[in-house]
Amino acid sequence: METQNDLKQVVKEKYGQIARESKSSGCCDPTCCGDTNNKIVDYTILQDEYDHLDGYNADSDLGLGCGLPTEYAEIKKGDTVVDLGSGAGNDAFIARAIVGDSGKVIGLDMTEEMIDKATQNNSKLGFKNVEFKLGDIEAMPFENNMADVVVSNCVLNLVPDKQKAFSEIYRILKADGHFCISDIVIQGEMIEDFKKSAEMYAGCVSGAIQQDEYINLIKQTGFKNVEIKKTKNIDLPDDLLKKYLTEDGIKEYNQNVKGVFSITVFGEK
Repeated sequence: METQNDLKQVVKEKYGQIARESKSSGCCDPTCCGDTNNKIVDYTILQDEYDHLDGYNADSDLGLGCGLPTEYAEIKKGDTVVDLGSGAGNDAFIARAIVGDSGKVIGLDMTEEMIDKATQNNSKLGFKNVEFKLGDIEAMPFENNMADVVVSNCVLNLVPDKQKAFSEIYRILKADGHFCISDIVIQGEMIEDFKKSAEMYAGCVSGAIQQDEYINLIKQTGFKNVEIKKTKNIDLPDDLLKKYLTEDGIKEYNQNVKGVFSITVFGEK
């Protein structure tokens, strides 16, 4: 497996490419890893449909998500919401439709191209209470106790130090705040050939940890009333597996990985 800095650089490059090309495929689409020509492949097997939600903006939907965290986030009018890994602004604009003029939404992303794209989208929409900041989820540029709600959609899986990420979420939430996150987890044991693939890491697969481990990390951070609101099974097609595994590797994968899942998790500070 690559170093943490190497992994972050891979993710930055992939997100930057997606922002520039603006195709409906993203880093949480396993095929964002690209074909043999290093192009983005349109194969959004993780994505949930957004276009029925208030605040949906097609220009901001790059197919990066694996759930609909805002649906379960219990966001209220007037809330301050932080969206981690905000991309082109999809979840941020949906959250803004809920908080209204009296609330505030801040998107955080570590990719300059995504921040630029989200800011451009916001300029077109004309929202004065939405902003996008460049920063690292493991060291957020926010004060303590500033957010009512934190949301994130298929992004924490890409953070090497997930314990630090959840600690930062805990830090920026108000005393009565809460989070709602959609992410990818596994049941079983991820095989070594996938663990070593930085490309598959960028596709939200090789970085997936055990579901029980994921939930325990959240609880160890101090969050209470932690609950999985939704679970969706993700089937990785053989044509994708063949790009990264031999026949024996595929057999090993099928024997050891009992399931890949998108989960939406809620927790209170």
